[in-house]
Amino acid sequence: MLSRRNVRVKVMQQLYSLAQDKELSFPEALKSYFNTVQDSFRLYLLNLYCIIKVCSLAEEDYRIRSAKHIKSDEDKIFKDKIYTNQLISSLVSNKDLNEKFKEEKCAEGLDEDLFRKIYKDFCKEEAYQKYLVSESTNEDHIEMLLELYRFCRRSEVFNEIMDDRFTGWTDDKSLVIGALKKTLKILPKSGPIYEEHIPDHDTVYNFGKFLLERTYKDEKELDALIHPILDNWDSERVALIDMILIKMGVVEMTHFKTIPAKVTLNEYVELSKTYSTDKSKEFVNGVLDKLLKQLEAEGKIVKEGRGLSL
Repeated sequence: MLSRRNVRVKVMQQLYSLAQDKELSFPEALKSYFNTVQDSFRLYLLNLYCIIKVCSLAEEDYRIRSAKHIKSDEDKIFKDKIYTNQLISSLVSNKDLNEKFKEEKCAEGLDEDLFRKIYKDFCKEEAYQKYLVSESTNEDHIEMLLELYRFCRRSEVFNEIMDDRFTGWTDDKSLVIGALKKTLKILPKSGPIYEEHIPDHDTVYNFGKFLLERTYKDEKELDALIHPILDNWDSERVALIDMILIKMGVVEMTHFKTIPAKVTLNEYVELSKTYSTDKSKEFVNGVLDKLLKQLEAEGKIVKEGRGLSL
């Protein structure tokens, strides 16, 4: 599930913390990095748990409507099929998944009323109203679950739940969305359906941990390499994030043989657009481009294989 781009962000954040907090040790930053990596997976689980929880309120709604002595036309046609369909049922009865929910404490501290608000608001959606009165195939159930997830992502309540539990929700949002949609589309399915979304060792350790360690430990060498390239720039006035991204870019270009240098350059330019100043894109691009040409001329960049784009 975890892409190299997400790992780069997590490494950048730890390097920034180390630069800002002189009392923070490298082992502490490394531990924090691993925690943020695991949080990406926990976010995926929490998103899935919330979808199941919102759907479960349809069953509660059905019981309340059925118990009424005088039922409205809406009560009479209401069905709890968004929860009782075999897709959601396969999640509810999935022992491996429920054990993982318990292990990661997904239910801890969550207010039932928040889910009720999401459910009640979703019930007003036209797509859901049409779904209730039509015959539905598994494909229809999948589409409605995807519609529910789209609605959740627009919901302030849902986003508050994620933000309150995990500071990295904004950074990991697109990653988690992709993983959650993939899970919904393969339902019904049994067993540990979450396994393929557990962060893989190569990305977390061989790429991320190495990138964090080398960028931090080679700081003096990287400064000596980068400062002559800055020309008229006062290195002390360069945005801290820009310098961190440039140093990470150099480490990646010189140590990861299967990642094309131009891919590395473009990745860090993109990160600068999101996490640094308005002028950072041109600055990071210009400095890394000069460094790339210099390092290639010195034979310090050797690439092999086709590499990956992210």
